[in-house]
Amino acid sequence: MADPPKKALSSGVVTYAYILLYIALSSGQIFFNKWVLSSKEINFPYPLGLTLLHMVFSSILCFVLTKVLKIMRVEEGMTLEIYLTSVVPIGAMFAMTLWLGNTAYLYISVAFAQMLKAIMPVAVFILGVAAGLEMMSCRMLLIMSVISFGVLVASYGEIDINWVGVVYQMGGVVGEALRLIFMEILVKRKGIKLNPISVMYYVSPCSALCLLIPWIFLEKPKMDDQGTWNFPPLILTLNSLCTFALNLSVFLVISHTSALTIRVAGVVKDWVVVLLSAILFADTKLTLINLFGYAIAIAGVAAYNNHKLKKEATQVSSNESQPPQLLPSVSSND
Repeated sequence: MADPPKKALSSGVVTYAYILLYIALSSGQIFFNKWVLSSKEINFPYPLGLTLLHMVFSSILCFVLTKVLKIMRVEEGMTLEIYLTSVVPIGAMFAMTLWLGNTAYLYISVAFAQMLKAIMPVAVFILGVAAGLEMMSCRMLLIMSVISFGVLVASYGEIDINWVGVVYQMGGVVGEALRLIFMEILVKRKGIKLNPISVMYYVSPCSALCLLIPWIFLEKPKMDDQGTWNFPPLILTLNSLCTFALNLSVFLVISHTSALTIRVAGVVKDWVVVLLSAILFADTKLTLINLFGYAIAIAGVAAYNNHKLKKEATQVSSNESQPPQLLPSVSSND
């Protein structure tokens, strides 16, 4: 048997390796999507089409892994009523998040998109209060105010602000917040527990259908007119595979640590993306006001995460008798 110190060291190394893998995959996927959507080399400015490919690829791969190869299993307990009232809304919001978030990359820089995403806890909290899942408090109002102020300052410091891109990004934020609210309702009110493969197995086909309808009317005619069907299949397949791997990396991190660790790692990833994008993309011009505002927003996000951690700690005893939380799959534009 291995010595306890060596075993603990080995476990720690594996955990940090998973965290670094998540940060690398999440950051890389953002840059990969930006490159596919806006580069002259690929020439595929179709965010709906790209997102649709992701969902179709995820649906097929989940089916192969669970039903054909049977390497992974799908959790039981799904009924038609639950699927229609919970999974369909989750799938629709997931599709909306990916579509609008990826479209924003056509108009604004990756760094500015990440800064705008910092407003996410505010949207989740407001919608959570409206749905009866969160309680209004002075502490939370202060935290939300800090985050909002930071995002406003970061936006004020943006040199080439494009309001079309801002609207798309904010729409993606609202979609993601609604998705998280629907997922929490699925767990808390309907008591359904699903692992990430199960989430992707059920949600991906629904999201693909939700994306297919607008794609037929909005992007397919443009692709027909411009003759852009000869896109590199290898590049887009690799892009879809990276999206799938990113979702699995979330499961690996949470299974070895906690959901809070993903949130903390996400903050680190956001800073990595903001700073790297200034080096990699010519459309990124960071200012001191940008960075100052973003630092304020991230401080608010950290306070929000700390508040959620304390809240979860006080509910440990009651949660032991409840099913585990639904593990979130992440947006491919995250």
